[in-house]
Amino acid sequence: MSTTILITGANGNLGSEVVKHFLENGFRVIAIDGKEDHLKFASGNSDFQFHSINLVDEAAVESLIENVLKNENITAGFLLAGGFAMGNIKETDAAEFRKMIDLNFFTSYSIARQLYASMQTRGAGRLVFVGARPALDPGAGKNMTAYAISKSMIFRLAEIINAESKDQDITATVIVPSTIDTPPNRSSMPNADFSKWVTPKQIAELLMMIVSKTGAPLKETVLKM
Repeated sequence: MSTTILITGANGNLGSEVVKHFLENGFRVIAIDGKEDHLKFASGNSDFQFHSINLVDEAAVESLIENVLKNENITAGFLLAGGFAMGNIKETDAAEFRKMIDLNFFTSYSIARQLYASMQTRGAGRLVFVGARPALDPGAGKNMTAYAISKSMIFRLAEIINAESKDQDITATVIVPSTIDTPPNRSSMPNADFSKWVTPKQIAELLMMIVSKTGAPLKETVLKM
């Protein structure tokens, strides 16, 4: 029987690689994103299903996850959706701040709370979020205020989940990659040393370890790459 993984941000450069990696390794994948441009490789795969939804729409998200959980036992949720914006405190108004919180926190929170409740009932599960170094280093975050603070909320959420579930086989992990080797990043930083970047495949392999027997004893909230 296949193990079922839920992946948000599935259409992105990272998400599509994670979907591909887990399907190739015999997992059942529930992919969620706003559109399906990069996932044609999965069409026709009986272990794959795709849902297009606005992850900021809490009511729509709750309805979708409620219906999914009627038919699936989700072993792990990889909450990869997010967004980025530059801007220091002076340049960042409330509207931009709310946008970043929606994209980097509530796109994960609305799903995480439902998956977590289901995992509590079963006594086991894994939730994985994507953090960012500017959220850990104020100096690095000073010119991306809203992004850094919205990402910092993810770390606190994971810590609270781990504190609450310390007597169950449930963990929340925040992976913190350095620059991810994607076409947009290469285009924006053409003179960088790409060999020092983290590849989407390396992240997918780390996620595989987290949900494996090898990763079962892992209790660290933050994993830097």
